[in-house]
Amino acid sequence: MRALFRGFRGRALLVAAVVALTAAPAAGCGPGGGDPAGRTVLTVGLFGSFGYEEAGLYDAYTRLHPDVVIKQTSIQRNENYYPQLLTHLVSDSGLADVQAVEAINIAEVTATQADRLEDLGRAPGVRRADFLPWKWRQATTRDGRTVGLGTDIGPQAVCYRKDLFARAGLPTDRDAVGRLWAGDWRRYLGTGKRYRDRAPAGTSFVDSASGVLSAITGGSARRYYDEDGTVVYKSNPAVREAWDIAAAFATEGLTARLQQFTPSWDQAYANGTFATVSCPAWMLGYIEDKAGPAAEDVWDVAAAPRPANWGGSFLVVPKSGRHRAEAARLAAWLTAPAQQARLFERRGSFPSASAAHALPAVAGARHPYFGDAPIGRIFTRAARGVPVTILGPKDLVIAQNLADVGMLQVDQRGRRPEDGWDAAVRTIDNALDL
Repeated sequence: MRALFRGFRGRALLVAAVVALTAAPAAGCGPGGGDPAGRTVLTVGLFGSFGYEEAGLYDAYTRLHPDVVIKQTSIQRNENYYPQLLTHLVSDSGLADVQAVEAINIAEVTATQADRLEDLGRAPGVRRADFLPWKWRQATTRDGRTVGLGTDIGPQAVCYRKDLFARAGLPTDRDAVGRLWAGDWRRYLGTGKRYRDRAPAGTSFVDSASGVLSAITGGSARRYYDEDGTVVYKSNPAVREAWDIAAAFATEGLTARLQQFTPSWDQAYANGTFATVSCPAWMLGYIEDKAGPAAEDVWDVAAAPRPANWGGSFLVVPKSGRHRAEAARLAAWLTAPAQQARLFERRGSFPSASAAHALPAVAGARHPYFGDAPIGRIFTRAARGVPVTILGPKDLVIAQNLADVGMLQVDQRGRRPEDGWDAAVRTIDNALDL
């Protein structure tokens, strides 16, 4: 079963690069030609690696609908894909029949482009009850139109090295490890101090303070915006608490002082230089890839201190498309529970359709690389506990600067947490023109 989980999805908040499906032209290139047999050509514009083609979902759909041909394009990085998508939405031209939207961008698309998108909540076969409530709400307008159907999500756990835990005198059983910090990220900090006291030479408890910051904020109902769309990150106690806890990891010397999704971070997996990392479901394949065969059954998975989500995407159907009804049916089918379960089994993308969580491919899933960890059970429990998070149009700008401008200075340069916070705030407020 190991091969089924090597197709990781790195389309998350601070991912610097992801695996490309193909060397394809930009999403939004339009239908791209007809079919000589007179079949309906549906185009799908994606970023990164969704895995639909690799998991055989397109072939399965066209067997059910022999009058349909599916053509996919993919741009490797969302930071290149998303500005093009917005440009094409505003101009109502050059769009694929089905487009992907990353979770960090869905609030802006829902708030500003909903009139240009189909209401997929009314598409045949779509049932709101099949989806996690918080995921459904993220792509639903205030007047009740659901313009995006959730693909995957990133419920979080903590991945840890059993060998380093044992050498530091900590338990290694995943349930016992989860109990070390259950319910409170400050207990995770406390566990880090215990690890530090007996840490194997040359190792740290956690990879980065920025990773801890992202993990904690991913479990907050209110983060950077309030219900009225006002930017509140500076005054929000939840954000400041997350900042203070994450900064304490740096000031207490518990981090490897790395920046996530960089070559040095990748190499640290291979070298075994940190003991824990906050890991959403899609990161398991990344860890396996970077840590390599030598770390098989060395890494394991435990529940995170509190439920949180990091990453995930949506499918939308532009109204400017020539085959809107057919495109809506395809989007509905690709995001239906059975297909989400198959995608998880083949590619490791955890379903946003809660109805898929009880299916054998998800409920009984184990990961052989991580000590046969029951990942279906672990991530399902995490997904059910994620709060309905308020998303704002510039969440990415705020989160990225808190991490890469502010917390990185605290972690790598030894700046005071207050100074790192002030530097991040100045950069964010300039970017948002506040």
